[in-house]
Amino acid sequence: MRKYLLVLSIILIAVTCAVSQQVDLLIQGGHVIDPKNNIDGVMDVTIDDGKVLEVAEDISPEGVFQVIDATGMYVVPGLIDIHGHHFHGTVDGAYLSNSYTALPPDGFTFRSGVTTVVDVGGAGWKNFKTFKEQTIDHSKTRVLSFLNIVGSGMAGGAVEQNLADMDAKLTAMEAKRYPQYVVGVKVAHYYGPEWTPVERAVEAGTLADIPVMVDFGGYDPPLSLETLFMEKLRPGDIFTHCFGQTRNREHIVDENVGKLQPFTLKAQERGIIMDVGHGGGSFTWDQAVPAIAQGMKPNTISTDLHTGSMNGGMKSMANVMSKFLVLDLSVQEIIEASTWKPAQVIKRTELGHLTPGAGADVALLRIVEGDFGFIDTNRWTMKGNRKFICELTLRDGTVVWDLNGISKPIWESRFENEAGN
Repeated sequence: MRKYLLVLSIILIAVTCAVSQQVDLLIQGGHVIDPKNNIDGVMDVTIDDGKVLEVAEDISPEGVFQVIDATGMYVVPGLIDIHGHHFHGTVDGAYLSNSYTALPPDGFTFRSGVTTVVDVGGAGWKNFKTFKEQTIDHSKTRVLSFLNIVGSGMAGGAVEQNLADMDAKLTAMEAKRYPQYVVGVKVAHYYGPEWTPVERAVEAGTLADIPVMVDFGGYDPPLSLETLFMEKLRPGDIFTHCFGQTRNREHIVDENVGKLQPFTLKAQERGIIMDVGHGGGSFTWDQAVPAIAQGMKPNTISTDLHTGSMNGGMKSMANVMSKFLVLDLSVQEIIEASTWKPAQVIKRTELGHLTPGAGADVALLRIVEGDFGFIDTNRWTMKGNRKFICELTLRDGTVVWDLNGISKPIWESRFENEAGN
């Protein structure tokens, strides 16, 4: 009988402990910015079983397994970088399609608060399965894809000029085969007078009901941006590298007079998405400063991450976001363009917010003050006194980046605990 009562007591204690520790995590005292839910203020966030449980003021820590003090930090949805290159591999000379220039996501995402990336065009319909098995299936970062309209993907050079390998029907078929991963179609790097690559990408996007992202190549004389925005693209399609200043392409700001092209704001009003896509050669102060001063703010902020950009002026998502502090966008505008807006653009509205029940992808960001310099892709520096750093990143409620150990116990305390025992 005593043995039975002892076992029963142990079971009751275990049940009592389980009931008293119902919540995994409380993020306490941070400034929550959640544009989808119009939250902008000091709030607490609870997380349980990998999902957001509650966002409210002064949530009691009673029954919470772990509490993280977020005082002085911004608590935001996990950032979404909708322009990166992650089809990394070892195929020599294949540029961003299973080759050395692309990057494995996990080493470059969480440290900036990014929990979702979109590889744009690395894979086409012919090699998407390889990309999935090689990168998507092995990444803690959520990896999505814009299929290249070129079936062979973004392999560079003559491969990307091959009109015969731009098949709208087969691209759409592959997109519909993998709807959980494929969120768009990419057209890029075409140097010719034809509109065929754009037209076939739009056809594929229409067949699969997904957006198109255009990295406008170049030609002499340049093709018309106004035609691209107002006739070729659909509302919801994306013009990336919007602040770029590459040769043989029209720019949104006429640098000869410093004026924003008059059709640019009309295109944005029509629903054309202006995406940053910073990269190694596609963000200049000459374009960004006058464009924003004249009312054209980017809809989405993205990096165009690859080996050619990560050690240049781009650096990271946090660094690109910091440039828009210099350009006087509000913190709220920057966070929206890095979370909820890109989620809407790629039609993944389960992402980019902190609604109770949503997956707990969360970033804790801090704005630090100092003397900083921000380099554009023309190698000009603009000075600033504020920048973002990422203190902590959660992916489905699990800590995947912790810059200063705020989610961990203080080391000295273990001696106190041992002494107490």
